[in-house]
Amino acid sequence: MFDVKDSDFFDMEDEAFDTIVENDITFTGSIKMKQPFMIRGKVSGTISTESDLVIDTGAVVEADINAKRVLIRGKVKGNVSGEQLIFVTASGSLDGDISTQKVVLEPGSSFTGKCTMITKKDA
Repeated sequence: MFDVKDSDFFDMEDEAFDTIVENDITFTGSIKMKQPFMIRGKVSGTISTESDLVIDTGAVVEADINAKRVLIRGKVKGNVSGEQLIFVTASGSLDGDISTQKVVLEPGSSFTGKCTMITKKDA
């Protein structure tokens, strides 16, 4: 397999997230957060966080996203900007453009769009 330096990101428990949009919630609008954020439900609009964002398995997101690190296990349609990392797991799909320092697309994941790799000085 391969080693990802940000592996703590994958081991985060629910308690590590300031806010979780559960699977029975549908939200439309703009979300701005400073703390780690998880989505399990349906979100449409824009999402901006100064921290980590997890789109969990089963989640459906139609939004442009800006975050520090983004983990996609569900379905995302929109452009995604990750300051440090965008990681799409085998269960995840992304239909939109990526802009980040590091990107990981696991075998089995789906990605349609352009990918722009940025350096720290560009961020």
